[in-house]
Amino acid sequence: MVRIRLRRVGARKQPSYRIVAADKEKKRDGRFLEILGFYNPRTDPPTVTLKEDRVYDWLKKGAQPSDAVQKIFRMIGFYERYERFKQGESVETLLAEAAEALAKFNTNPKTSEAALKGAQKSA
Repeated sequence: MVRIRLRRVGARKQPSYRIVAADKEKKRDGRFLEILGFYNPRTDPPTVTLKEDRVYDWLKKGAQPSDAVQKIFRMIGFYERYERFKQGESVETLLAEAAEALAKFNTNPKTSEAALKGAQKSA
């Protein structure tokens, strides 16, 4: 059985994770079938990149996401788009919407251009 799960990468005490499709029997950091994305919980907000078209394909083939990956998917609003994919909406429109949503999600309000321009004017 194939699972979509996290694979730990990064230095000691500085974890970041790859979202991968891997056989359920393999070790956490062992062999995997495909890299589907990246997750860094150490940024504020957490950074997520995802190849949604590949995730759609794996889920359609019967892959099961782990609990941690399900939380990440809910956090970025993936399941709403996946439901629309199952109902027959085109992948191109969903991917465009996903790119926009991820860009909005990954923007750090502390370092956004608008916040920096506001800080420069007040200084």
